[in-house]
Amino acid sequence: VFNKAVSENTPCPSAGAMPDAVAKEMPLEEGEGGSRRSGWGLLVTAGVGGTLVALYAVVTPFVTPALRKVCLPFVPATGAQIQNVLKMLENRSGSLVDIGSGDGRIVIAAAKKGFQAVGYELNPWLVWYSRYRAWRDGVHQNTKFYISDLWKVSFSHYTNVVVFGVPQMMPQLEKKLEEELECNARIIACRFPFPCWIPDHTTGEGIDTVWAYDLKHSRGCETKSLEIIPETES
Repeated sequence: VFNKAVSENTPCPSAGAMPDAVAKEMPLEEGEGGSRRSGWGLLVTAGVGGTLVALYAVVTPFVTPALRKVCLPFVPATGAQIQNVLKMLENRSGSLVDIGSGDGRIVIAAAKKGFQAVGYELNPWLVWYSRYRAWRDGVHQNTKFYISDLWKVSFSHYTNVVVFGVPQMMPQLEKKLEEELECNARIIACRFPFPCWIPDHTTGEGIDTVWAYDLKHSRGCETKSLEIIPETES
């Protein structure tokens, strides 16, 4: 009877019940844990976001179109392309210019072969990087890099011209070079040929194909020796 009375008058805690002190402390602990997790989440999010922003800031200047009139993104020359360009420069002398010089690898390779080489590039980040590479490779005294739009530059004093272009720009560039260059100039086109000129030399295949044009042939300004016929007395 005593046990029954106790059991009837004294409430027993249910399976899910807990002391008030524990119940009061638990929400606090869960709240602290949630705060910690939220804090770590914010840190991770901030870290990833910062990394992406930094990566964007570094990469974007290198892939931004290099010319205003024509979309010409930076695509580095392959090793085969560089070798093909150098092959077309064999037995050549004089100054060299690379139009849209990118990270400067063609200019630097030509300087190592003894050319006074110049690169024109609209993207300032690529120009600064090219100058660093030239200094690192020990050819900075034989190279120059300019931040400039090719359509605002005259190439009249260069005898060797290298072009990495796209089809949209080649007709207009062909006309510009024909108007500015001397007859002894050689133009070397990589990836895409000029539309009207007939190449004097071609090497490589696929994207590594290189076309060389001697302007004296394209322009038809070769000097021919005149035959002197002696006069005869009548």
